[in-house]
Amino acid sequence: MSDFESMLDDPQILRELIMDHYKYPHNHSLTDDMKYRKVHMASDSCIDDITVQSEIEDGVIKDIRFDGVACTISTASTSIMSDLLKGKTIEEAKAIVSQYMNMVDGKDYDADLLEEAVAMKNVYKQANRIKCATIGWKAIQQMIEESEAEHE
Repeated sequence: MSDFESMLDDPQILRELIMDHYKYPHNHSLTDDMKYRKVHMASDSCIDDITVQSEIEDGVIKDIRFDGVACTISTASTSIMSDLLKGKTIEEAKAIVSQYMNMVDGKDYDADLLEEAVAMKNVYKQANRIKCATIGWKAIQQMIEESEAEHE
């Protein structure tokens, strides 16, 4: 277990991290820039209704932003995701998204790769919160797939 992961074994630290990203979400505004891809996501089981945008250029995620109405878990996980994936190559981002999905499904994952996203590591214990924790991640996954399809 890494030092980072052991620090995140403290439930208080996890709560504070999630609440900080909920109260002060990063990259929380949309743009009219036509270079950005856009995916709208809405949940049928929660208030989550967000739009995620990304600028993907030359195989690199240059920017990610989002806005909308969302619960604590959804807002925090999307905020963390936007920080974590910005500047990553498509391949790096796909690896991180894959590890994140493993984590929220209760499978083995690489905590060092996920950094602050490890704050969502206990979501798998509440099946009804998995959609909240993955809504933004599924949006970026869709945009990555669209970007790859355009460049094949």
